[in-house]
Amino acid sequence: MSKSDYDKGMKTRRKALGDAWVDRALATQTPFNAEFQDMITRTCWNEIWNRPGLPHRERRMIVIAQTAAMGRWEEFKLHAGAALRSGDLSQDDLKEILLQTSVYCGVPTANTAFREAREVVATLSPAKTRSPTLSPALSQGRGRKRERQ
Repeated sequence: MSKSDYDKGMKTRRKALGDAWVDRALATQTPFNAEFQDMITRTCWNEIWNRPGLPHRERRMIVIAQTAAMGRWEEFKLHAGAALRSGDLSQDDLKEILLQTSVYCGVPTANTAFREAREVVATLSPAKTRSPTLSPALSQGRGRKRERQ
């Protein structure tokens, strides 16, 4: 792996999680975990997040659903908060992700996810706490009679 892979991964990591979070993670770097930090920056944040197959917004949605499914609430709150703060996802987007999660991962998981998400939303600025209109992708098909799958 090259230095440019690390640099591209770091750029994506900072964009996705915010400078403050990444700076805190790097401040805890020691000789023991330095290789791990390097590996996740190159592999996760460059090789996976920068693949052309899915836009970052969709990757965020997947990560939020996956961290809820696994009960990794610290990571869930990190990614949900970063997505809301950046404007990549709206609160309505997050709600739809969690409703979908309730069907495939269970109501207890979604119940906890909604509680954790509520805590994240409470930390946002007032401009970010308004419930914006649904994103175009989620609003498609609204108001039409639902078809049986």
